Amino acid sequence: MELPKAPHDSDFHVFSEQQAQLGQLLFYDPLLSGNRNISCGTCHNHDLGSADGLALGIGEGGIGLGPERSAGEGSARVLKRIPRNAPGLWNVGAKEYLSFFLDGRVSHAPFYNNHFNTPAQEWLPEGLNSLLAVQALFPLTSQFEMAGDPGENQVGGAVYDRIDAVWPILAKRVRIIPEYGEMFVNAFADVDTPEQVTIAHIANAIAAFEALEWRSTDSPFDAYLNGQDDALTQGQMRGMALFYGAAGCDRCHTGPLLTDHKFHALGLPQFGPGRTRQWDMVIRDVGRMAASDRLEDAYRFRTPSLKNVALTAPYGHNGAYATLEGIVRHHLDPQAGFASWRPEMVNLPEAPWLQKTDFLSLEDWRERQRVSSKLDIQPLQLRDDQVADLIAFLNALTGTDSINGVLGKPKHVPSGLKVD
Repeated sequence: MELPKAPHDSDFHVFSEQQAQLGQLLFYDPLLSGNRNISCGTCHNHDLGSADGLALGIGEGGIGLGPERSAGEGSARVLKRIPRNAPGLWNVGAKEYLSFFLDGRVSHAPFYNNHFNTPAQEWLPEGLNSLLAVQALFPLTSQFEMAGDPGENQVGGAVYDRIDAVWPILAKRVRIIPEYGEMFVNAFADVDTPEQVTIAHIANAIAAFEALEWRSTDSPFDAYLNGQDDALTQGQMRGMALFYGAAGCDRCHTGPLLTDHKFHALGLPQFGPGRTRQWDMVIRDVGRMAASDRLEDAYRFRTPSLKNVALTAPYGHNGAYATLEGIVRHHLDPQAGFASWRPEMVNLPEAPWLQKTDFLSLEDWRERQRVSSKLDIQPLQLRDDQVADLIAFLNALTGTDSINGVLGKPKHVPSGLKVD
């Protein structure tokens, strides 16, 4: 049984602690949303393991937090669910991350003379210091995540002009608040006055916070890898032997963070709006193909890291399974899991005006056939006690002190807006 090496400080990028303190406030400040009613922290919250506890999130226009979040009401109600499950942010500051999002649409590349391949193409702002900072920009431009509808606010309207029209609006909102202006001057060597603050400084601060806050390398499994022989229970030891042995989980969940960062098709049942491409004639989510335009990438999604996986239910690219046992059993027999999956198995916040379209893709027999026939994993038979041991091992991947974060959730933010 070949185990990975334990995570080490050298596996992570170095970020400024002072910038992280600024990023903590920006991460939880609704000021960065079009209608000033949602923040990064709404869908990636300390109270919910850096995720939101929902199968498909409720973005701009929603009310509340986590599983209790509603789809809003009246003219401000949400018009579309977030197409994919909100991933946890654990260890996103690791050097091994070369792309972000479930379809890898943000990555390092030389295509646009800015060293990144992103939906912004050549219009990506200058001054971004990491791929993580680049990733932080795009929820701000999404109509249903944070920007809002075109007719509601200046940000939502700017998206439909050109994507880079959004960021100067948000940067100005931030820098004219005296407390933020002073913090930027103190945290960034190239900022002498608040007027010099750009969206790149904002994204760099958010990235510093995410990287330092959500770092978690102190699980019982990490302790075992570091030589503590009694760190795991007997059940967890048996589960580890299965994970790295007969079950073959490590073929995809490999390395210190238990991910190969590649894209695989698991035959998960499709529901919700999907990330339908511009010319698609049906509601669907083709995964990696939406970013690569390669047919062989259809229905493949990136392998998630399993660090703190027990904290980030539900599971799958669209949160199809509410429990670890559910997603483990789907991996054991994907076609049977797909065939037996039912809409009542997923908990979507009630929104009667959306329910007619929630399961359209699942009811499309052609799309069902396409999804269920594209598989990168083979069926495997395990006894119930072996499944229980695997789940015990997955729970051994949960951090100890680290899961509380470093800075935590702020009680208030400089804008004076409500912190979720």
